[in-house]
Amino acid sequence: VKFDIVAHSMGGLVARYYLRYGAADLPSDGSLPALSWAGARYVENAVLIGTPNGGSLHALVDLIEGTKLAPMLPTYQSAILGTMPSMYQLLPRARHGVLVDSVASDRQVADIYDPALWERMGWGLADPEQEPILQALLPAVDDPQVRRQIALEHQRKALQRAKQVAAALDLPASPPDELTLHLVAGDAAQTDAVVSVDTETGAIEVIEQRAGDGTVLRSSALMDERVGSDRMGRLISPIEWSSVQFLFTDHLGLTKDPAFTDNLLYFLLEKPERSPH
Repeated sequence: VKFDIVAHSMGGLVARYYLRYGAADLPSDGSLPALSWAGARYVENAVLIGTPNGGSLHALVDLIEGTKLAPMLPTYQSAILGTMPSMYQLLPRARHGVLVDSVASDRQVADIYDPALWERMGWGLADPEQEPILQALLPAVDDPQVRRQIALEHQRKALQRAKQVAAALDLPASPPDELTLHLVAGDAAQTDAVVSVDTETGAIEVIEQRAGDGTVLRSSALMDERVGSDRMGRLISPIEWSSVQFLFTDHLGLTKDPAFTDNLLYFLLEKPERSPH
């Protein structure tokens, strides 16, 4: 028996990891798990919708500044979000030129997963102003310095694991012949693409937007490796897409778009099955 997976946003990252590595966890030594396509044995079609395959700047901004999801919901401080390992796994790839120095815009910030960078910039759990949040998170720890060291160690581990996840997902690999990978992505909303970093204060500012769904860039959904390089021509991606469909809607609106629902129902319920030969 084989299944179809329809996954939105980060669900697509989880699905891709499962297809490639099955239930295998990330090795504790920082290396990558063996690429077995173990999960693909049970899946015939995977449809990814608005998945940030190349990460999203929203994750970086939220981890640094916190976020308010909706008017009636509370503000989530950066230290709260910094306790969530999945947030770091949504970080964009530095090689795509997403972080630049505010003084020298042609100089890129090299390693977004470097814990020393986060501590030096005072980002997330390393922000001294988040001490009241750390006190609430760690009520049994009386010493502020001990609380800070616990927070920094958690951030270090989360960044290291996120770096492993990214490397595992970015590894170019051809899926088995019996598996198809389909992408549905937004292509009409202005989406944050580049931030400048004040390397003295750690302050960030969005300085460039590009096409996407308002949360995930078109290039991120495609995992377009031409971005941040001088490569031109046809798409270069570690993901071998069976099909790609672009819709003119935002991140949450993708699954509500009639074009998406109509085509998905045809694809899953009516399209003739492929011949085993």
